[in-house]
Amino acid sequence: MTPRPNPNGYGNVPGAYTARRASAPIHPDGRAAGPAWANAPRTPRFVDMLTGDPAPLGTTASILWDDKALYLAFWADEPNLTATMTERDALLFYENDLEIFIDGGDSYYELEFNALGTIYEVFYIWRDAYTRGSKWDVPRFDVHHPRVHSFGGDYVPGPRTFWTGNHPRGTRWTFLDYDLPGLEVHVHADGTLNDPTTLDRGWSAEIVIPWAGLADLANGRSLPPRPGDTWGIFMGRFQQLRTRTETATAGWAAHPFGVADTHTPECFTQVTFAE
Repeated sequence: MTPRPNPNGYGNVPGAYTARRASAPIHPDGRAAGPAWANAPRTPRFVDMLTGDPAPLGTTASILWDDKALYLAFWADEPNLTATMTERDALLFYENDLEIFIDGGDSYYELEFNALGTIYEVFYIWRDAYTRGSKWDVPRFDVHHPRVHSFGGDYVPGPRTFWTGNHPRGTRWTFLDYDLPGLEVHVHADGTLNDPTTLDRGWSAEIVIPWAGLADLANGRSLPPRPGDTWGIFMGRFQQLRTRTETATAGWAAHPFGVADTHTPECFTQVTFAE
């Protein structure tokens, strides 16, 4: 289906995915090879986030759930496995990573990880929702903390968007020290990391997010969700593509955004939870 402009914001009308209840217990080790994942529907092969063109390296993802947690799995082809960043909350999108964003209406959450299992987490609150006396106006979301910044999204700088970015809603408060309670990230490298002399198969990942840890994103929704509930979830991959003279960063996703900006919740894949 040809992507259509999103009438409620900028970018494309989001893609859709149905997340089934897990048919068997999940024992995460990064391989995503258990019977539950065998019965889970996969996303389409990832495409270029901006253009919708097929990504040159195969990537797919799946989502399952039960009464305890949300589970996500990735399978990423990669002939030359590379990951060097080991510091927590390092800027992993400057090398190869996989990414998850979860929309919470007036907030959203970002998780990135590389093939070493290094994690980057950020929590965002739209500034127009952060008002005096609101639910966000509490000590743990103190905007005066040195690790809190104002953020305008990914954009091409220009006179009109220098301060605010391109998103119609404006800027967000960005909480860099946020750690989602109970998060588990498991990765498995099918090859030899950082050895260009070997030909690798790729890497996979399993992520466990307890429903209790998503309280900041529930926005009035049931935790766990009720069958038929829908959440906006972005599943993406950033890849450094090297040529003879330079390196280009490619952004791939389960569905095309139509804009080169991952911070666009209205474009996140609409995930409906089903029995």
